[in-house]
Amino acid sequence: GMDQWRDESPYTDVKGKNPFKDKRVRQALYQAIDIEAIRRATMRGLAVPTGSMLAPQVNGYFEEFAKRLPYDENAARKLLADAGYPEGFEVTLDCPNNRYINDEEICIALSAMWAQLKVKVKVNAMPRVTYFPKLDKNDTSMYMLGWGGSITDAEPSITPLMKTADASKGQGAFNYGRVSNPKIDQTGGQSSVEADPKKREALVKATLLEWKEQVHTIPLHRQMIPWAMRSNVSVTHRADNYLTVEWITIGR
Repeated sequence: GMDQWRDESPYTDVKGKNPFKDKRVRQALYQAIDIEAIRRATMRGLAVPTGSMLAPQVNGYFEEFAKRLPYDENAARKLLADAGYPEGFEVTLDCPNNRYINDEEICIALSAMWAQLKVKVKVNAMPRVTYFPKLDKNDTSMYMLGWGGSITDAEPSITPLMKTADASKGQGAFNYGRVSNPKIDQTGGQSSVEADPKKREALVKATLLEWKEQVHTIPLHRQMIPWAMRSNVSVTHRADNYLTVEWITIGR
């Protein structure tokens, strides 16, 4: 995620403007990511790269939105130059080190990839007990966030992550980049109350498409949660990641 509300972001060396307000900068950073290298080396194959903010099991997931922008360093360099940063800039990337699988290692890998664009990234990794209070104060220029949930619908992603932060309306609580996009507020707001399934699907689609086209966040992957057991032990891996005794079978 990236700070998209301040006129000058606090943890960059760019003075007088905020580079992340420019879609070309956001897209350049996206297209400089070799996600297959992260999947292969950092995650050791245990990740599913995606361009979607939703998992396939969620109502509102559309396959066309899951396709990532292509990894293309040359295109990324041109976008950054067109935005006025041919020599890049400096920025701090806030990152947890005990919340997601290989979270700090992912941030370090990203910093190395963005260095190819001359964007100098300082990885500021910290325990989650310190990390999330920092984000709650919007005290960040770039950050890592994972999202899931047990409710298989797009609503618990659209309202807290994508709508303009407004505590009085109960929205945008986890929109740490403080993105404020009127189109998303309009279609996302309508989708929250629309009862007709077909109309609601169209509104959700429009919301997710606008978010993706504007590159308001840079999606990476869906992490896997591997379980290991002895050959004579059979365990059902529940979707909620809970281990329950009644679903364990021990053989000879």
